Amino acid sequence: MIEEIKNVSFNGLSINEISEDQLSLHVRNAGVVGAGGAGFPTHVKLSAKAEIVIVNAAECEPLLKTDQQLAARYPEQVVKGLSIAMKATGAQQGIIALKAKYHEAIAALEPLLSANMQLSIMPDIYPAGDEVITIWLTTGRRVPPGGIPLNIGVVVNNVQTLINVAYAVEGKPVTTRTLTLTGAVKKPITVTVPIGTSLRDVLELAGGVDKELTYINGGPMMGTLIPDLSAPVTKTTGGLIGLPKDHPLIKRKTMSVEAVLRIAKTVCEQCNFCTELCPRHMIGHELSPHKLIRAVNYKSIGDPLLITSALTCSECGVCEAYACPVGISPLRVNVALKAELRAQGIKYQGELGKEDPMAKHRLIPSSRLMDRLRLRPWYKEAPLSLEVYEPDEVNLKLQQHIGAPAVPVVKVGDVVRSGQLIGEIPAGALGAKVHASIDGTVTQITPQAITIRKGGATK
Repeated sequence: MIEEIKNVSFNGLSINEISEDQLSLHVRNAGVVGAGGAGFPTHVKLSAKAEIVIVNAAECEPLLKTDQQLAARYPEQVVKGLSIAMKATGAQQGIIALKAKYHEAIAALEPLLSANMQLSIMPDIYPAGDEVITIWLTTGRRVPPGGIPLNIGVVVNNVQTLINVAYAVEGKPVTTRTLTLTGAVKKPITVTVPIGTSLRDVLELAGGVDKELTYINGGPMMGTLIPDLSAPVTKTTGGLIGLPKDHPLIKRKTMSVEAVLRIAKTVCEQCNFCTELCPRHMIGHELSPHKLIRAVNYKSIGDPLLITSALTCSECGVCEAYACPVGISPLRVNVALKAELRAQGIKYQGELGKEDPMAKHRLIPSSRLMDRLRLRPWYKEAPLSLEVYEPDEVNLKLQQHIGAPAVPVVKVGDVVRSGQLIGEIPAGALGAKVHASIDGTVTQITPQAITIRKGGATK
């Protein structure tokens, strides 16, 4: 494998001259976390051993266009990041998984691949891009319920994560985030901003905040409503989508769990569509949303594995947004169950069952999903801007990742430079470092965040 990684060097050193531990340390020092999910610290992933490294370039959610454009614009960094991940984990195979419609990305990446790397072209379906489904579609391997990709010898990182990995080995920490601004905004665009920039400032780049819109952080299926636009961009901010306040997606996301349960108890006819179209169920997980609705509605405990199977829900939203003919949200019920089960320290103990022989035929065409979600009017280009926005102030959260919050290593009044370490990983804890994203002065430190303002300290 090492001999097959060609023409990859960092600061004059060939990748072959850098040890696995050094690669992981570079990534740790740069504060790299998973940019496409919950923010798992990437150096921990790269410290493990795996057979296959997958680059998730599928861009799971409708409307979002960040990863496909980054892959087309910076293919060398993507392949370098993949090379590093393969060297660090000892993987013998690298796979870049993306959709056939990403013509520019495919054309840019293909000439750069080494003999042990390949493109895996996936159909334009949802949820291609979900980690577990991407592994299944590209390798045929199935992650066990309650398990992780490493259980089957696989490590997955998305495009922006691996670009950050490539820069990390060059000594550049994570200080910016690229994200798509889309939906009913005036000017759909994909932008790069310093981490800690307020969402309100970011939306100004798309034509400004519209009081008639409600904004979603992330994609339309799995994203969450933004209650406060003064909140900052983090390392995991996936995108900002503006939709009219009366849009069905907004109404669904604002509905209370109590209302969801009342509707379910009144109209659920146990048609089974939510289970038949559940991606996790199709690949052999126990998860059966229609049974969970029945159990919750009628306080039927039944098989303990049934209730705890809610923990395996990926929250993809297929059950509520596409499958259910009467507008029930099994997703919201699963989320509530997961919170309760985790609070009690309960884990799922089930095993992987048989794969649905019709599974690949039941995945949802993205075009059909767009129509079902009533998003077609806002399916527009959001071109990648090459300029990096420069705000006057950033508010850097100390916890932008899974694990413990970073510990401040600066104090109010300190003058800092972009890229300077300002938050360290607590000793012995899972975490990620935080770096200043602009030049300026530290004006405030709280248990949650560090604020930096351009220029001198304010009086």
